[in-house]
Amino acid sequence: MSGTPARTAADAATTDVVCLGESMVTFLPSQPGRLADVPSFGRGIGGAESNVACALARAGHRVAWVSRVGADGFGDHLVDTIAGYGVDTSAVRRDPDRPTGIYFRTATDRAADVHEVAYYRAGSAASAMSPANVPYEALLAGRVLHLSGITAALSADCLALLRELTAPRPGRPLVSFDVNHRPGLWRGGDASPRVLLELARGADLVFVGDDEAEEAWGIVGAEAIRAALPEPAVLVVKRGAEGATVIAGDTVTDVPALRVDVVAPVGAGDAFAAGFLSATLRGLPARDRARHGHLMAAAALTVPGDLTDPPARDRADRLVALDDTAWGRLRLGPGWTGDDQEVRTP
Repeated sequence: MSGTPARTAADAATTDVVCLGESMVTFLPSQPGRLADVPSFGRGIGGAESNVACALARAGHRVAWVSRVGADGFGDHLVDTIAGYGVDTSAVRRDPDRPTGIYFRTATDRAADVHEVAYYRAGSAASAMSPANVPYEALLAGRVLHLSGITAALSADCLALLRELTAPRPGRPLVSFDVNHRPGLWRGGDASPRVLLELARGADLVFVGDDEAEEAWGIVGAEAIRAALPEPAVLVVKRGAEGATVIAGDTVTDVPALRVDVVAPVGAGDAFAAGFLSATLRGLPARDRARHGHLMAAAALTVPGDLTDPPARDRADRLVALDDTAWGRLRLGPGWTGDDQEVRTP
């Protein structure tokens, strides 16, 4: 299947995936309700690209995260926590003049009308990333470079960086791009659809939600999205609880999602990308790549925060190998990734 990074004799010592993007300290509510009414918050971390990095590292891959954080306690917490997942953070730069970003959110689904997020990231250290100050040697050291549209929204310099990294060039790693359309992050908003389409067309592997494509581009359906994005070798259209459609060349593979007892609807998209990338690195077929994505997403959906340990690889492989009927009968709930937990079927 196209879209698989080429293997070389040096792969044993090569980073599998490099993730570039902002991570922030996240304050998670102690109970549901408006931000004005929540009495206390627990501290976590959140960032699309660092979420992918942590999930991939816990799945056994060699992963690096490249970013900028402030020379402050929140920056220390981010770097220490992400490194604790097994991610190489040696290329993260500290900014003495700009703070680490933080944000607060409610416990509800991001798509719900009552969901609130309060970002304190304007002028953050990560927003100062640019073609002039990122360590290119580290960015290009992996078999895959994973990016997202969130970074492009942070500043003009960040957008210039993503344009450079998605531009065609000889010998570049496989470029993975998650559209991650966040209208609230874009100043003026009107440019975001055009910019995100431009960046996605420069990538080799693209993840996009069908809801994002409709909101940003007014496009409905995997076929129409493919027509707008003919360049990427692999296009993954996420259809929420319905599943995912993988389009590689002219081959279309629809893969149903799993039934999940959701604890918190956050982090699932990043986890899906991590599972899909993990299977891509292993050269698995399209159906199995998407099924590994669904399993990783189910792991994230059944815990309160953005991050959790994925199922052991051999266990995930056994579930992925189920026939369509058995796959359709699975139902996953809290704790399902533990070695002593049985996966339920109706």
